[in-house]
Amino acid sequence: MKLKFLLLTVCLLTAGLMQSQAQQFRALVFSKTAGFRHQSIPDGVVALKKLGQTHVFSVHTTEDANYFKDENLEKFDVIILMSTTGTIFNEEQKAAFQKFVRSGKGVVGIHSATDTEYDWPWYNQLIGAYFLAHPKQQTLRLEVVDSNHPATWHLPKNWLWTDELYEFRNINPNIKVLLNADESTYQVAKGNGANHPMAWYHEFDGGRVFYTALGHVESAYEDPDFLKHLYGGIWYAATGEPMK
Repeated sequence: MKLKFLLLTVCLLTAGLMQSQAQQFRALVFSKTAGFRHQSIPDGVVALKKLGQTHVFSVHTTEDANYFKDENLEKFDVIILMSTTGTIFNEEQKAAFQKFVRSGKGVVGIHSATDTEYDWPWYNQLIGAYFLAHPKQQTLRLEVVDSNHPATWHLPKNWLWTDELYEFRNINPNIKVLLNADESTYQVAKGNGANHPMAWYHEFDGGRVFYTALGHVESAYEDPDFLKHLYGGIWYAATGEPMK
């Protein structure tokens, strides 16, 4: 019996090690809110877990900002900010987040990640812009500006989409725009004009960042094109591939 127990233990440990080694990368999904809380957050978290299963990367979820410590964050390759809002980090947590980025890791922002940390200039430059306003939910034409990125490889030049359509302020001029909103195809709130980015990426402070303004509505997290868009951005931020 002891021998059988020992063999079973060794097999389980070996299987666990092999499963861990098989993961492409490790993602931390953080969905804390201190302002408006989106009803689609649970749908988004479930979708990210499914993406992890489909594309063989590990997903850990939390809404506890105390988890932002060096010894915890160093386990991950990418942090995914799932519709965070408001002021969600204290000074120690900010320092750990900055160290994570500066170590060459990745950050993904989804929808209201731009409605977060308005008093932290470093975060504004990292995420790429701050939320300004949005009109009612509508359908619009999204123009694929750059089809050479894994977040947009699969998309048509003109993508018809329905969502809550963010407008922005304090846009980092160094972001590389992937999707642009055609304001002539819907009713704006205040508007950003001809240059209205809706998804972008850039390198910042040693790390890689991808942001998409899409994802307010629950149905987005069941849409194959949006999920490919999201996974392409996660893959880029986590690995840097194939953008070299």
